[in-house]
Amino acid sequence: MQVTPDSQAELGLSITEATTRAQIIGATIATIAEQGYARTTFARIKERAGLSSTRLISYHFTNKAGLLQAVLSTVVETRTQYLSERSTGIDPGDRRGNLRAYLETSVAFLRDYPQCVQVLVELGAHTGDRDGWSMTGVMLTQMRTGFVQRQLEQGKREGVFGDISAEVVALSIAQAVDGVAAAYAADPSLDLERYGRELADLFDRATAVR
Repeated sequence: MQVTPDSQAELGLSITEATTRAQIIGATIATIAEQGYARTTFARIKERAGLSSTRLISYHFTNKAGLLQAVLSTVVETRTQYLSERSTGIDPGDRRGNLRAYLETSVAFLRDYPQCVQVLVELGAHTGDRDGWSMTGVMLTQMRTGFVQRQLEQGKREGVFGDISAEVVALSIAQAVDGVAAAYAADPSLDLERYGRELADLFDRATAVR
């Protein structure tokens, strides 16, 4: 995954600082995805990023928690932008259309951003790390179920969705996408377009007004 200096522009950094910061975040994402959370050290990140010293990491992020906050924020923003771009043209008030787009796009994301997916899995499995970012669990929950649950609740109030538990359906959707991710990791030849389409069909029927 390519992290660009532009993504750091809002921090008021110089071009050199923004470039170095982006390199560190990109290297951390790649290292977590390939080596796993536990094996991701400042030394490995330094080597992958081509830095002269691990002090550059500490300079930009102070500690592991600060670095992981930046990594998770970058991955979540990448996913959010991906979902938004692929939902262009759908009326924000079209709850059913947006639910379908969310499901199909979430599955497509597995193919297009495999490193991001692996990082989310690794961070989710280590939310109790005492050196990690304390808000990781909260942010992951919001990403996995929060948005969908709010959409389902709003659609239910509008009479678009049937008598469902928005919380249960949102969790079921997240677990269904996780299941596809695991299947795809085991067999990269899976037709993700079909999986996304059929998952969307399934939850469209499950949330329909009876």
